[in-house]
Amino acid sequence: MFKMADLTRVSKSRQQPLFRHPAQVLAFGFACAVLLGTGLLMLPVSHTGPGGAPFVTALFTATAAVCVTGLVVVDTPTYWSGFGEAVILGLFQLGGFGIMTFASLLGLLVSRRMGLRTRLTAAAETKSLGLGDIRRVVVGVVKVSLLFEVVTAVCLAARFFFGYDEPLGRAIYHGVFHAVSAFNNAGFVLYSDSLIGFVDDPWICLPISLAVIAGGLGFPVLFELRREFRRPRSWSLHTKMTVTVTGSLFALGTVFVTANEWNNDDTLGALDRPGRVLAGFVQAVMPRSGGFNSVDYSQMNESTLLGTIVLMFIGGGSAGTAGGIKVTTFILLFFVIYAEVRGDRNIHAFDRRVDDRAIRQALTIALLSVAAVVGGTLLLLHFTDFPTHRVLFEVTSAFATVGLSTGITADLTTSGKLVLIALMFVGRLGPTTLVSALVLRERQRLYELPEGRPIIG
Repeated sequence: MFKMADLTRVSKSRQQPLFRHPAQVLAFGFACAVLLGTGLLMLPVSHTGPGGAPFVTALFTATAAVCVTGLVVVDTPTYWSGFGEAVILGLFQLGGFGIMTFASLLGLLVSRRMGLRTRLTAAAETKSLGLGDIRRVVVGVVKVSLLFEVVTAVCLAARFFFGYDEPLGRAIYHGVFHAVSAFNNAGFVLYSDSLIGFVDDPWICLPISLAVIAGGLGFPVLFELRREFRRPRSWSLHTKMTVTVTGSLFALGTVFVTANEWNNDDTLGALDRPGRVLAGFVQAVMPRSGGFNSVDYSQMNESTLLGTIVLMFIGGGSAGTAGGIKVTTFILLFFVIYAEVRGDRNIHAFDRRVDDRAIRQALTIALLSVAAVVGGTLLLLHFTDFPTHRVLFEVTSAFATVGLSTGITADLTTSGKLVLIALMFVGRLGPTTLVSALVLRERQRLYELPEGRPIIG
């Protein structure tokens, strides 16, 4: 017979939540969105041809949309119907907001109340610091996103209508689609050659680039810049790091790409000087997770591709729509090296001492990301016969949720496509988030072992 203690244990076990960590909810939410998108894209109504899309094609496209990556195995404007394009638009809009941010907003609109578990989940997605500010942050995320998307959509629609004589309805549709894709750093386009047809048109390339930059900065930075734009000295350490490194990488990337491809007639060489500078700037912005391209990456020099791989791996700002290891991780590791070379015991950045936990997190993210890219490259080399530099480019683009390609994605085997699907999913959630989602409980060590010092180097 059962004893009272046994019943108590059973009762307690039933009361335990299914998810013990907000990161587990995020992973589950993204997985559900991918599966839902896959099912919708497999419907015959989503495909322009007879029947529905194959499972792997639908799964790859849904994962790329939810993870705001932009890699494609089929031509978006010709393969998918209007309904299919609308599904893709909805998926990368959902992925850009963040599954849990979107769910928290719905809960707020319905009940006007948010429970503790919902607030914790939203905090994990928006990287907020205080539970009391979650409601304001979630609503603010939506407002800022819609503001940038609407402004960009108006600019693009006007250009399509007045500059390219597109019908009004088509101009508005293309403007909205590319504006949402740009701000969410999704990289999906309704043109078979991406933005190559607009390579020297600043009225198309610049609004898309600015939307990509805004989405890649991250919501906390956008909020702070709105409040303290004229007082940079009062910016937080995170905002100073993000803005400084982002601006530096844009400038260096523009100079590097433009100089490297200046005389390449297959990329920038056929353009006039303003067109070359514009194309160089766009190609410096898009590796930060934008995914659009106004030149053919398969025709670029290998040195340019290597530099682009570095930019893709670094990525954009935290808590935004960009991927990669993030600029704060990159600059923090630089300050770690700088402090070690100088012999400093503590890490200082922008007149602040950096917390040791942040340093450990940066090292963990960087090393796990390197492992993911190297592992993915080895697997893809095993499944394909493409050159190593192209495979590395594709893997980095998938893991950093960028979407740029040298043109080999569609020719990959089913196994190769599944590798990229896994990389996109892991890259969107982040290595640390995905690992913490698998951890059932956190433990605090109650004792410390004797200190040891191994020989390094």
